[in-house]
Amino acid sequence: MKRIASAFYAVIAISVGVLVLLGYFVPPVAPFQAILLEWAIILAGVALLVGTGNLFFVHFSRVRTRSKGYIYSLITLVSMLSVLALGVAGLKDATKFAMNAIMIPVEISLMAVLAVTLVYASIRLLRNRVDAKSIVFLLTALLVLSGTVSLPILLGLPMIGDEILPIVSQIISQVLAVGGARGLLIGIALGSLTTGLRILFGADRPYGSK
Repeated sequence: MKRIASAFYAVIAISVGVLVLLGYFVPPVAPFQAILLEWAIILAGVALLVGTGNLFFVHFSRVRTRSKGYIYSLITLVSMLSVLALGVAGLKDATKFAMNAIMIPVEISLMAVLAVTLVYASIRLLRNRVDAKSIVFLLTALLVLSGTVSLPILLGLPMIGDEILPIVSQIISQVLAVGGARGLLIGIALGSLTTGLRILFGADRPYGSK
């Protein structure tokens, strides 16, 4: 019975994948592709609602039982309900204010903490293991930070603060950092493509046991 169910799931997944893929190249298949994509969007929305509900009940349970760190769960619940209320009420100005005054500064602060954590982790790594990879990791972190933050000591020096430092910062932030980000995006795209092809050909079956 399990083999029949697994084969049935595989046939459905492969058929849907083939139809969606053919919709980009065969015009008569495009209407079926649109229907399948609409179904996928609906399923994604339902999954998002289920995930949001699960997140709410998990944090609500922690607040109700006064578990360790429940204050963070309380902040999460208040933030979630506040943003939900603003969205349901249609208060665009208040929602924009919440985004610009709360969410964006919090994200920037988290990125700053992440940068400092990376530098600290690289220093700890050098203390435990000194090799070429550790040195390259530390130099890369320092190089990116030096290109994205202002250095008052260097800005006061002649030639360096006026001409050299802006050029170096621009090269680091707009060439090296952007190149690394694009490399990561290309890797993610290739990984997603490979995973999709493996599912399409039935090599991987996350929807059921083999």
